[in-house]
Amino acid sequence: MPATVSSRPCDPAQSGSLRPPHNAALVRDANLAAAPLESCSDARHTPRLHARLLRLGLLLLPFHWNALTRAYVRVGSPRAALRVAALMPRNGADPDRYTFPLALKAAAQAEATGSSLRQQLHTAAVKHGLARHPFTESALISCYAKALDLDAARRVFDENSHRGLGSWNAVISGLSQAGESREVLALFMELRRYGVVPDDLTMVSVASACCAVGDIRLTEQLHKCMLQCQRSGRLDVTLSNVLVDMYAKCGRTDLARRVFGCMPVKDVSSWTTMIVTLGTHGEEQDAVNMFDEMQREGVPPNRVTMLAILSACAHGGMVDMGMSLLKRMEDGDIRVVPTVEHYGCVVDMLGRVGLLDEARALVEQRMQLEANVVIWGTLLGACEKHGNVRIGEWVAERLLQVEPWNDGVYVVLSNIYATAGMWGDVERVRKIMSRRKVAKSAGCSL
Repeated sequence: MPATVSSRPCDPAQSGSLRPPHNAALVRDANLAAAPLESCSDARHTPRLHARLLRLGLLLLPFHWNALTRAYVRVGSPRAALRVAALMPRNGADPDRYTFPLALKAAAQAEATGSSLRQQLHTAAVKHGLARHPFTESALISCYAKALDLDAARRVFDENSHRGLGSWNAVISGLSQAGESREVLALFMELRRYGVVPDDLTMVSVASACCAVGDIRLTEQLHKCMLQCQRSGRLDVTLSNVLVDMYAKCGRTDLARRVFGCMPVKDVSSWTTMIVTLGTHGEEQDAVNMFDEMQREGVPPNRVTMLAILSACAHGGMVDMGMSLLKRMEDGDIRVVPTVEHYGCVVDMLGRVGLLDEARALVEQRMQLEANVVIWGTLLGACEKHGNVRIGEWVAERLLQVEPWNDGVYVVLSNIYATAGMWGDVERVRKIMSRRKVAKSAGCSL
């Protein structure tokens, strides 16, 4: 990510050529007028501050233009930010080391702008002699990587043999987010060979890539490397959370528990990660116990936490616990508003144990949201598993209203009829498929 722009006003002598020079009083007034931009987080106020600066003629130094650009980026107005950055040199303020990182961040926000804008900003940075500055270089790599133009990101990275840690982090983070795990690990080894000392951001990106690999030996090596990079000898909460996830992906819930137990500070992500870890490795009761402990510690769960614990209840067949948690969410005892995903977990839970009438009642009467295809598909699969023709027909009718082309609905409904020995209905479904020209998707092997 581009470095954060300093809130300290720029020295006029170091802000590029200013023509003509501004007197000290005018610069002081401009600094005072631009100061509110540093904390402005309201999309309605930023244009007003912009208009005020224009009216008073107080957009003088690169600092003022950068502050305005960053304010627009902060409030989610990337096009306005880009317009400000484009107007800057036309008004006698040369771009500085902070200008292009801000403009590139705005370009990354405005996804619809296409590759030409990134290339134009890259060209402009080269023209002003700033493309090799660590701030701009890392911002260029991040911008290309976020647009999934990994070749361009690597090209910027490879062209500079004296790149700093910011550029290493940018390319490693971009490749990690793109799922290029092996390449991330290879780059990390190269970083170590160059003698560059990684920081927390490096380790988080590398650890995320390691999670996808699921290699316990590699995980242990990265754990050791993380401890070496921490001068205090203790991992911060973000790295600890990633490490717990790494051990979980390797199937070592014992080591994940050990790391979790050694954390001096645990946030909601820490607890959620452990609940997910236990729930996905068949330790559903331990996941429930972890959730109870989390509540005793006074850590409020979030949306993901509730998805994790409801999923654990579904896989463990703990219907009473799952229904109780949903009721507490609906009543506001747990301050998480239930979403379609939460109801989907509960429908899955009820369907797994054959409580199909209760699942139907939940969707029809209790759920205040429109059921999606995932919920209908889950319930239809449960009907196939338990051979429930009545509810299977009801679900199939609603699912076909949403996705009439879905061949899977016809196939599952046909299987439900076949299990019940209703061969006439099996033939009827096949004729409907033929009449509607719906063909069963051919099987394939990976």
